[in-house]
Amino acid sequence: MKLSHFVLLSTALAVTGAIAQQAAAPAPEKTAAETAPVAETVPAPAPVAVADGGPAKAGDPKAGQAKAGACAACHGLDGNASLPIYPKLAGQHEHYVWRQLQLFKNGGRDNAIMLGMAATLTQQDMRDIGAYFSTQKINAGVADDSIVSTGPFAGQKFFAAGEKIYRGGKPGTGVPACMACHGPAGAGVPGPSYPALGGQHAEDTAAKLTAFRDGTVSGKDKDANVIMSQAAKGLSDEEILSLASYLQGLHRAERAAD
Repeated sequence: MKLSHFVLLSTALAVTGAIAQQAAAPAPEKTAAETAPVAETVPAPAPVAVADGGPAKAGDPKAGQAKAGACAACHGLDGNASLPIYPKLAGQHEHYVWRQLQLFKNGGRDNAIMLGMAATLTQQDMRDIGAYFSTQKINAGVADDSIVSTGPFAGQKFFAAGEKIYRGGKPGTGVPACMACHGPAGAGVPGPSYPALGGQHAEDTAAKLTAFRDGTVSGKDKDANVIMSQAAKGLSDEEILSLASYLQGLHRAERAAD
């Protein structure tokens, strides 16, 4: 797959994260087109409190399903967006979805479409919608394992450079290991700032990483505009596309039935 195949567009929930504390050693290169599943072994920290959370209680998935009908046009009935320019919401953490909807409603994130969607939602609506999508299973994607023919990664599989960055960062450049905040299988951690990234469409992920790096993210969310902008600043176009492809194929290992 050529690098030019990706059209960097984005209209919905942004990938957010935090500066890694420590780089992990790169994993061996995979031999299959689909990135091998990785068992989630990092315990999740306690949920992070949301300052403007209001009086809403924990979300009700059943109530959220009824309220999420308007989301289906872009994100799919079960949160698995079919168009690659939209993020998948299936399996995303309740608090993260809740926080992003808050930001869209209060102007913390600038997106005309999502502002209209969130404008009439109450805090409880947001929690319920987040709870519903958190119970849905994300459809695993496939990483591009074609051999790169030109450029700095010629001779390598397309996703290989991205895998190294996700697991080990880029020492000496300020680019952290993504897995330090988003987990070895891309499952993130419960809370408003560490979303699940595994299985997301490569096109949408690449667009958001590019916006973070270039400082073109709209809105006032400090997590998105400061933390992720710093994390992405040292990434090249080729590295962003490779990383996005790796994330598309990354997912939890399926546990065998007892």
